[in-house]
Amino acid sequence: MTARWGYSPIGGRPAGRWPDGSRLAVTVCVGVESYRFDDGLTEDVLPGVPAPDLVNRAWRDYGNRVGAFRLFARLAALGVRPAVLLNTDVYDEAPEVVAAARAAGAEIVGHGRSNSDTLAGRSRGDERSYLASVRDRIAAAEGTPPGGWSSPWLTHTPQTVDLLAETGYRYLLDLRLDDQPVWLRTGSDPLLAIPYAAELNDSSTMIGRQAGPVEFARMIEDEGAELLAEAAERPLVMSVVLHSFITGVPFRLRPVAEALGRVLALPGVRATTPADIHAAVLADPTLAAGDPRDTATPSRPVAAATPTEGARP
Repeated sequence: MTARWGYSPIGGRPAGRWPDGSRLAVTVCVGVESYRFDDGLTEDVLPGVPAPDLVNRAWRDYGNRVGAFRLFARLAALGVRPAVLLNTDVYDEAPEVVAAARAAGAEIVGHGRSNSDTLAGRSRGDERSYLASVRDRIAAAEGTPPGGWSSPWLTHTPQTVDLLAETGYRYLLDLRLDDQPVWLRTGSDPLLAIPYAAELNDSSTMIGRQAGPVEFARMIEDEGAELLAEAAERPLVMSVVLHSFITGVPFRLRPVAEALGRVLALPGVRATTPADIHAAVLADPTLAAGDPRDTATPSRPVAAATPTEGARP
């Protein structure tokens, strides 16, 4: 497989600002997920519980019963429109959660049908159908197809990047190879990788590594302060990844929300959505690394940002 991105040292890139004059664009991604009972992949707080595993099922279900509503309310109070990484099974299982996301001004990002799923090992045809089914379900429910995709469990096949472009996704939220957006090489249309935190992520850090919420909150503040200082040279992106059943729990939410509030209060920082970052990059290619024309095969011209997409990161 051809390398999906070229090498570009950040120090050699143009100076500038985001269209609204900010230096650091902050995206908050919120995982809103569905899991099948005792089938497929799961995230557990207590590993090794034998089936029927009611304990971990209850822990995860808390997110769609309680945590998501609390988390959306706190983000709204901070002026944050989250990017909701949505398993489309939630439309059937907990429609009130999606309604609350809409009320919070969330951008809906494709995140598979269920988080019990994985892309790994799928044939090209099966994977293409899976990506298209998520796109079509979101389009039917929201009135417009999603621009962004984030894979369940951050899994991919050798053809995932190509298939995302083929099925109409325009940006990927899975990778942090940079602190600016990066154009990925595909076999057709360009696909933009928007920074997505693998570590500033409540799942990998607070559950996977057992960091406490105060430690995680300090990570958010340190990340924001350091990136803002570096963003004096060129515009950067900071990503924070939360989940409704993890940060939606009260003892985690308070320190995390307070840390986010302090970062967002810094001069030059602005909360944004992936859609607005993508639109800003289309309007000003110097805001991203790489070249959208650098694809494996000739592609159609890159569309200009539309008024509905906006250009404010």
